Amino acid sequence: QVQLVESGGGLVQPGGSLRLSCVASGSILSLNTMGWYRQAPGKQRELVATITSGGRTNYAMSVKGRFTISRDNAKNTVYLQMNSLKPDDTAVYFCNSDVTGRLGLRYVYWGQGTQVTVSS
Repeated sequence: QVQLVESGGGLVQPGGSLRLSCVASGSILSLNTMGWYRQAPGKQRELVATITSGGRTNYAMSVKGRFTISRDNAKNTVYLQMNSLKPDDTAVYFCNSDVTGRLGLRYVYWGQGTQVTVSS
């Protein structure tokens, strides 16, 4: 019983910023690699950024230098700070986490997604 809930999406102008949050709750022993994915209309879902439990990060080339992924292990939360937003960043953003439950089983969980729209 693990849930991921995203928040922070919305409408911003080009060049603006947003901060997305994703909180994991439930029977969690540990959160392993966490990440953000996005899917725009007519396009395939793509990886945006990931972060390991030790803090190692990985970014898609399209967002590198503009987006920053971080995590707060005490709060079971992963963040995505998005700066210098472009219309091409418009998409539904999904939180993802590799979770080890309290019974020792390991699964990948997804949130429901949050809409980010970049438009003037």
